[in-house]
Amino acid sequence: MNWLLVFVPVAVVLDRMGASPPLVFFAAALAIVPIASWIVRATEQLATYTGDAVGGLLNSTFGNAPEVIIGVVALRAGLFDMVLASLVGAILANLLLALGVAFFLGGLRYRDQSFRPEATRAYVSMMLLAVTSMAVPSALQSLSEGPAPAAGGRLNLAVTIILLATYGLYVLFMLKTHKHLFATEGGQEGHGDEGPRWSVARALGTLAAASVLAAWMSEILVGAAEGTGESLGLSKAFVGLVFLAIVGGAAESGSAIAMGRANRMDLAVSIAVGSSIQIALFVAPLLVLLSYAVAPRPLLLLFPKVLVATTFISVIVAGVVIGDGKSNWFKGVQLVVVYSLIALLAYYVGV
Repeated sequence: MNWLLVFVPVAVVLDRMGASPPLVFFAAALAIVPIASWIVRATEQLATYTGDAVGGLLNSTFGNAPEVIIGVVALRAGLFDMVLASLVGAILANLLLALGVAFFLGGLRYRDQSFRPEATRAYVSMMLLAVTSMAVPSALQSLSEGPAPAAGGRLNLAVTIILLATYGLYVLFMLKTHKHLFATEGGQEGHGDEGPRWSVARALGTLAAASVLAAWMSEILVGAAEGTGESLGLSKAFVGLVFLAIVGGAAESGSAIAMGRANRMDLAVSIAVGSSIQIALFVAPLLVLLSYAVAPRPLLLLFPKVLVATTFISVIVAGVVIGDGKSNWFKGVQLVVVYSLIALLAYYVGV
């Protein structure tokens, strides 16, 4: 997908010329896709030098770097609803869309595919925990008779700290104490491209350059997001839920789909569901902490009820579909259909 890098100068020129927001937005979105893939690839190359434990942490941290960068830029612009929607959208895009496409394309090449159900059960339980945490701050607001900003802010910060601590324990569980539950077939730990090993300098240089480019394109992308929504008759939340979420997670989603087609289903499930967990337990609380420094006000994890409900339903559906450790093309169709229905709901309701 490196040819998409041509959209980097295209996006810059369109932005400087004051072109229509949709043109600027989609040019910047296409430019971010290959940049995100380079961030993931450079991180995977660094992981070959650090070992499995540190390498896994690097992958979990930098694999979602585009989502973090886009979120920070949107926070600076005060687009809090868009940030919350993009977090939920990233979870749904990985859990339903990417995994569904991986199952579908893999199922067209192989009649039945399998993966480790032990790891799947751990993933689903972590996702249910994440959805529960999403509902807690919103529940306080619903149960309060009047506005309680101080209590809401303290609860929000407490939930943030608990989520980050839980994520740390999850990484310890997955990479240290019970890593045998998550071992992929053949003992393969990464999901990067096979090829010559990069030097540390090349990997670090690529990571730094890609991160700078991602931040630059994210500035342009978010700057055009509001105008794009208005031009296309879309709410800010829908733009975040669908467009920003898919763009930010394009690299990880592409890796999951590629692993599904290659019949490496343990890796496909690990990438897709693992990314959803990372977004819920790491990216979301990280953006809350960063909002204290970069945003006009702190980000509160007050997700709309419809987003909490649809995420909970999505986790239940995904858990049922993948719980037996087997996949086929029709299971992929089921997951994609659920994602499509949620996207349609967001379009007509405006969440």
